[in-house]
Amino acid sequence: MIMKLTYLYVFIQAARLLANLLVMGSGIMVRAFAQAYRQALANASKSGVAHETVQNIRRGSKMMAEPEARQVLGITEHSTWEEILQKYDKLFENNAKNGSFYLQSKVHRAKECLEEVYQKKSEGNS
Repeated sequence: MIMKLTYLYVFIQAARLLANLLVMGSGIMVRAFAQAYRQALANASKSGVAHETVQNIRRGSKMMAEPEARQVLGITEHSTWEEILQKYDKLFENNAKNGSFYLQSKVHRAKECLEEVYQKKSEGNS
């Protein structure tokens, strides 16, 4: 009986030691990752990479390709800006009434894309 209690005591001590090692080791790893992350942010902000990356993410998530924009609005390459605005107004209002926020935002992004294209064309002609 005493032998069994001794083994049990040794086993419990070993389990405690293992648990302490795991807790300390994970704490060290968390601190190391946090320090590495802070250093990476500092390096990125020094080189301007962080700001540029954020801008690219924002721009990429909102931009739509010109052919897709024309398809969404149902216009051709030869459409005038007034025709685009008429189509935009009609589609935007229809989707506002029917409650399709997704389609309404697609129509809005299409207009933004084509607005940028037409502004570049008008600057190029000037």
